[in-house]
Amino acid sequence: MVQSLSHAPAPSAPDLAVEAESLVKIYHGHRGEKRALDGISLSVPRGSFFGLLGPNGAGKSTFINILAGLTVKTSGRVRVWDRDIDSDPRGAKAAIGVVPQELNLDPFFTPLELLDVQAGMYGVPRSERRTMEILEAVGLADKANAYARTLSGGMRRRLLVAKAMVHAPPVLVLDEPTAGVDIELRRQLWVTIRELNARGTTILLTTHYLEEAEQLCDRIAIINHGALVACDTTSNLLRRIDGKALTVTVGSDLTGIPESLAAFSPELKPGRRLVLRYRPSTTPVSRILDAFAAAGLSITDLSTDETDLEDIFLQLTSSAAAP
Repeated sequence: MVQSLSHAPAPSAPDLAVEAESLVKIYHGHRGEKRALDGISLSVPRGSFFGLLGPNGAGKSTFINILAGLTVKTSGRVRVWDRDIDSDPRGAKAAIGVVPQELNLDPFFTPLELLDVQAGMYGVPRSERRTMEILEAVGLADKANAYARTLSGGMRRRLLVAKAMVHAPPVLVLDEPTAGVDIELRRQLWVTIRELNARGTTILLTTHYLEEAEQLCDRIAIINHGALVACDTTSNLLRRIDGKALTVTVGSDLTGIPESLAAFSPELKPGRRLVLRYRPSTTPVSRILDAFAAAGLSITDLSTDETDLEDIFLQLTSSAAAP
């Protein structure tokens, strides 16, 4: 439970936590030029839970590494908490904390020591360090003096979050934080992250678990081949595909498709089930139910399959042309 790691925005806090304009990154190698980011422009509102999605090699890690000051951009403009990464690199780095995918913890340090060292690297004076407060927030206060190598996988993940928070950054980046972890660990981690976000920390998440992004993020950007192919609220993205599937179980055996239902081209499935795919914008479900009544069929069960983020993701990334 996060108790006091609040980042209530000051009166001068920017409206945008992260802002990228025409961001380009080109790698040069023996095989030629690789354009990892191709003119990306996106904005992350302050206080949002923002998802950055894309297939492997899309450019997500490059984008994050540029934000964190680990990779030098080729061109474009980037601001973190209204601090330009070129003119004020120290300020930009101080405004962001990054939780990497890899468990990069020294096994012979305790959580207390790891956070103290991390705070020192960021120049946090000893009098201003909140080591025990942060450990309490991520549920590791009772493990403060245990060697990192003795911690469970879930504890190590939470310790990475704690490390990223030692300098109280208003922006927290999570790079595939639940890759390869079990369901219970994932649940515990998101309890911590949701609490941080609820108290004002802007969260930027990359993940391959699309259901996870759909449940957590209020805004989502999708990149493919280094280009931005979508950036909108999660609810607006889900409305992009106008399609549903209705599965209806009827009370009697069917030997064929009744004439009143033929216009909907249903699929006959085992167990007296009919699956009908329709567009809610043009076909109200009441029209389908009326067709069942006209066929003299009683309905014993029905369910709908809603559009989800995976449908959107596949549509956008498969239709985007490769360079």
